[in-house]
Amino acid sequence: MSKKSVLISLVILLVSFACQKSDYREVKQYTIEQFMDTVSIFGSSFSPDEKHILFSSDETGIYNAYTVPVEGGEPTQITKSEDDTIYALSFFPKDNRMLYMSDKGGNEIYHIYLREEEGDIKDLTPDEKARAVFYGWSFDEKSFFYGSNKRNPRFMDIYEMDIETFTPKMVYQNDAGYELGSISRDKRYFAFVKAITTSNSDMFLYDRNAEELKHLSPHEGDVVFNPQTFSPDSKGLYFLTDEGSEFAYLKRYDIETGQSEKIEEADWDIWYSYFSRHGKYRVVGINEDARTVIKVYDTERNQLVRLPELPGGNITSVNISKSENLMTFYFNGSRAPNNLYVYNFETQEYTKLTDTLNPEIDALDLIDAQVVRYKSFDDLEIPAVYYKPQHIKPGEKAPALVLVHGGPGGQARIGYRALTQYLVNHGYVVIDVNNRGSTGYGKTFYKMDDKKHGEVDLDDCVEAKKFLISTGDVDENRIGIIGGSYGGYMVLAALTFRPEAFAVGVDLFGISNWVRTLQSIPPWWESFKEALYEEMGNPETDLEYLRRISPIFHYENISKPLMVLQGANDPRVLKVESDEIVEAVKKKGIPVEYIVFDDEGHGFAKKENRIKGYQAILEFLDKHLKGEPSS
Repeated sequence: MSKKSVLISLVILLVSFACQKSDYREVKQYTIEQFMDTVSIFGSSFSPDEKHILFSSDETGIYNAYTVPVEGGEPTQITKSEDDTIYALSFFPKDNRMLYMSDKGGNEIYHIYLREEEGDIKDLTPDEKARAVFYGWSFDEKSFFYGSNKRNPRFMDIYEMDIETFTPKMVYQNDAGYELGSISRDKRYFAFVKAITTSNSDMFLYDRNAEELKHLSPHEGDVVFNPQTFSPDSKGLYFLTDEGSEFAYLKRYDIETGQSEKIEEADWDIWYSYFSRHGKYRVVGINEDARTVIKVYDTERNQLVRLPELPGGNITSVNISKSENLMTFYFNGSRAPNNLYVYNFETQEYTKLTDTLNPEIDALDLIDAQVVRYKSFDDLEIPAVYYKPQHIKPGEKAPALVLVHGGPGGQARIGYRALTQYLVNHGYVVIDVNNRGSTGYGKTFYKMDDKKHGEVDLDDCVEAKKFLISTGDVDENRIGIIGGSYGGYMVLAALTFRPEAFAVGVDLFGISNWVRTLQSIPPWWESFKEALYEEMGNPETDLEYLRRISPIFHYENISKPLMVLQGANDPRVLKVESDEIVEAVKKKGIPVEYIVFDDEGHGFAKKENRIKGYQAILEFLDKHLKGEPSS
């Protein structure tokens, strides 16, 4: 070897060592109570005078409605719920009355409520067993539209609610399982989508004047159509489609001529697009490699609006005021939970309205997530979001977790995740996997797990172990798996069908019996049921396959410690799913811990429950996974 080669090798070695040294940083460890003292917020609605913004916050321990002045100041709590989650919807168009949605204990049977300015509450959709979903205000501001399944539990009819008399009127009887996409500003047109499979759909235009329904999307093969918004003059329909492409792009359909033209495309899925009230601005959201990218177009000048550039995260959603002078936006990143801002288009200045991170937590002690990729068993490239604790010393081997998102068809994304940061802060490496079948990486990738669930997608998660081990920071004998909903199923599948792959499993409300789950789909999912059957299997015709991929029928294979968390009121994954797998594992004498929250549904909305559950998860992992490093 030449002196030059030796010198180059030495430099590379020193640089590598320096990088390892710079990665290490002592951090303060925080309790779950400190992490949960970080406030979660979402949503925004301008008051009619554009001086206040309505949003939802869990500062009290459960989501309630709050307002905050546009000029900044302390938020004011508006609703006082202590039991049920409240989702703030909107101020009224011309006064400070408000609409919000709420269910009972997480049962997902939402009602729409009116809050008078004086504080009185009225249930506007009081049918006890009926579900109501807010669709938005009419352009004339005299009514709002909503969906309800009170006539037929399987389908959402469309109603218009007059806000003077609060008398609802059915304006479309939905007997075909259509999902509403948009309503034109003149109220003449409804745009619908009908799911055929999870990768194939049809789009329809209903003309209320002519009482005619027109099929807008004749096509061959698997193509998704998704109506977004009507043009401000109600003459065109903007919609997303992936026809002839791996990714969804934006088109415009001219109602008079029946012709369509492409408006915008990207190298990733366009997620959504809509206009401000008078059409001065058009907003586009793009799902770019696990991050949200927002674009705002000035339609009068035909140019992009320059949005604020903030370090350490991304603008994730925007809402433009009625006057089109102001815009709210949310900003978050791995170390930064959602914060609400307001932006002035004229002055190009912005104001931060909230500060949600617990001041006891130093953001520098948290972790910036990285998007990584690794090869699976068949050389397919798998994207993932990677978190490495700063306080892993050079040469030290840490325990690790493979995290699996919900779905099927969800996505691991960059953003603040309290449980993930809590686990990383306590010494766990985490890789959040976008296994095949995940959203955001093209329709071919999305369809790769159809009728192969608990098989090829599970193998993608197992292969994540090789990436973890290759970093040199992870102890190969101390790798566990954790996930919720479909991700919880993947945990159970891993312990059942790949029993030696992971040292422990943590299942949050995961499916153990696909036969029962698919037979007990909530009635309001009827329009999506056949599409779900096409992807997952039909319990009437695919019984053998569904039994083969259901952990409960193969529980005898489980040999590693298991923890299960479940909401008693979950309408999607019934409590019996967790009851049975826990009882089966107990009978084997395998260590198993089980926590049930009597006042939760599909996910845990109350802080006190998240504190209890997340702390229990850490204690379980410290006991069964962290232990002593393997030699």
